[in-house]
Amino acid sequence: MRKGKQTYHCSFCGRDKAETLMLIAGINAHICEVCVEQAHDIIQEELYGRKRTGEETTAAAGGIKREKNDFLLPTNITPREIKSHLDKYVIGQDDAKKVLSVAVYNHYKRLNQTVTDEVEIEKSNIVLVGRTGTGKTLLAKTIAKFLNVPFAIVDATVFTEAGYVGEDVESILSRLLQVCDYNVAAAERGIVYIDEIDKIARKSDNPSITRDVSGEGVQQALLKMLEGTDVNVPPQGGRKHPEQKMVKVNTENILFICGGAFDGIEKVIARRVNTQVIGYKSVDAEPIDKENLLQYITHQDIKTFGLIPELVGRMPVLTYLEPLDLEAMKRILMEPRNSLIKQYEKLFALEGIKLVFEEDAIEFIAAKALEFNLGARGLRSICEAIMTDAMFELPSQKEIKHFVIDGAYANEKLSRSKLAALKAA
Repeated sequence: MRKGKQTYHCSFCGRDKAETLMLIAGINAHICEVCVEQAHDIIQEELYGRKRTGEETTAAAGGIKREKNDFLLPTNITPREIKSHLDKYVIGQDDAKKVLSVAVYNHYKRLNQTVTDEVEIEKSNIVLVGRTGTGKTLLAKTIAKFLNVPFAIVDATVFTEAGYVGEDVESILSRLLQVCDYNVAAAERGIVYIDEIDKIARKSDNPSITRDVSGEGVQQALLKMLEGTDVNVPPQGGRKHPEQKMVKVNTENILFICGGAFDGIEKVIARRVNTQVIGYKSVDAEPIDKENLLQYITHQDIKTFGLIPELVGRMPVLTYLEPLDLEAMKRILMEPRNSLIKQYEKLFALEGIKLVFEEDAIEFIAAKALEFNLGARGLRSICEAIMTDAMFELPSQKEIKHFVIDGAYANEKLSRSKLAALKAA
């Protein structure tokens, strides 16, 4: 006679495996994640004399315990203070900082409000448009760290429609849950930065016999999430663990910041700003700055680029990042709290060596980064090529306590590296 399929349950609370998020097996027993947490509380109280703080509630589905938000929402912080903090880490981009500071301030002011009437303030998701290496991700990361809220960075290029190879859009929230240790209440007030949002632009306005599963299909799937809805999230990621129990996350109070290079959108902007009806040109018309067309970007341009109108409408705040010039590159090397030069100086200080960068070396590195057209990220590549020999040799030469890098040294080391073969894009 065949035995029935063996079922497992928690040896402490008796819950079946299907009712738990995780069931840990021992030699002759099992324990679920809820009992592990309760055992941890007992140990903390009995051995160390302290209880876990915070109100605990039980979620409707599966009895999942929720902690009171461990992440403190920002209070009494003004947009000017947010921008001042961003100035310490991000060089330039004053317009983007101002727009981002106001949007984030209004978002958390909305969460902290006491509802007294029928006026409901809706959230304003943000779109950052700028060339690669201009600081889009750094802005979002810096502001989340300053506000002490859960923050997750996801890449839009990996998403596909449900049922196709790739990741479902729900995995965005899986990353956010992982960041705050599956504290659902904290995740529901976090910030998500969706990078490379331009890569899911639909390929063509013309209908095709093939589905655009990584373009328009993903945009359609993002609509309700950006606006605010209850999403059943697989806590360990989507398709690799089909047996896991879903966690319900409400996205109404999650701020979504989308960033992308939108390569080629300058042509769309140029066509729009140069279009005029037949007749005389207005004398009062402001001249167009052709070197920085991104400053004229509108939601209409993003729609023309390939984002569907429904998605564009759910991201009402639009701002741009200016392309970096030589002066900005030099300031990026020297001024931020965690600038590249300060990082190298600290690395050498750990070896007991004082590192000095001459002004002509800084000018040389900044000029080369502009030539390679890689944005601020190109600065580290160039610095690594210049510094590799010094970082290899000097730790073995204990008698050297002072090392100077000038323009001639930087030029010599870079000319011998593989980077010298690069051409400006």
